[in-house]
Amino acid sequence: CSLQAGLAVLLKAERLFHSSYHSQAVHIRPICRVSHWFAQLPCDSFTVAACLFLVQDASCLAMSWELRQTLTVVFDFFSSGQGKKDWSLFKMFSRTLTDTCPLASQSKVYVDISPKNKEKELLEVSPPPTSVQEAIVQGEKKTYAVYDLLSPSLFNTSRSLNVQLKWKRPQDSSEMPIPTLHAQRYVGGYGLQTGEICTLIYNTHPYRAFPVILLETVPWYLRLYVHTLTIITKGKENKPS
Repeated sequence: CSLQAGLAVLLKAERLFHSSYHSQAVHIRPICRVSHWFAQLPCDSFTVAACLFLVQDASCLAMSWELRQTLTVVFDFFSSGQGKKDWSLFKMFSRTLTDTCPLASQSKVYVDISPKNKEKELLEVSPPPTSVQEAIVQGEKKTYAVYDLLSPSLFNTSRSLNVQLKWKRPQDSSEMPIPTLHAQRYVGGYGLQTGEICTLIYNTHPYRAFPVILLETVPWYLRLYVHTLTIITKGKENKPS
């Protein structure tokens, strides 16, 4: 559908490149085609995963390729909007969703409406979402308002979908909540002799550990040497897998 319909309508270049952060990625991986006789195996609901692994490992005669393209954009309206956290699709992208892509098997918009304080419902989204889903993300319970663009009722009342999030009243604190996993990076020293780039990754969960895949975007003015890489965890050197 290119930029004619679907979520790609929002991809206006001048808005994306003037955001606080944007990242584009292409992920390609091989997928094993499961044999048709998988359904004939004596598997119950508790052993499907194990049987699926055995079939893929033993009779993977044909491979498929999965292509996944992702775009991550960060808009900082809290700093530029005089401390207000309200936002909308039009405010971010200067466009709204007008139609779904007819070739898409699914097309959804998820809005995180998890309240910071369980006793105070401060968030409201409009228009009303198609459904509300709950999920466990990094050990925390999250609530999402889901807009299904393939739902016939979504575009019946209006030919334009402008998802908006507003706060019913000012929050008790202007500080943004710290995510469970967060990171910061800085450049130290100077030149090829003492120059270094340091990345600090924090896990604030009280007891759970998470696997981390780190992708570094190196500034053009830095020349890195892989053999100088050191990883320190809790004061001790740690070797990556």
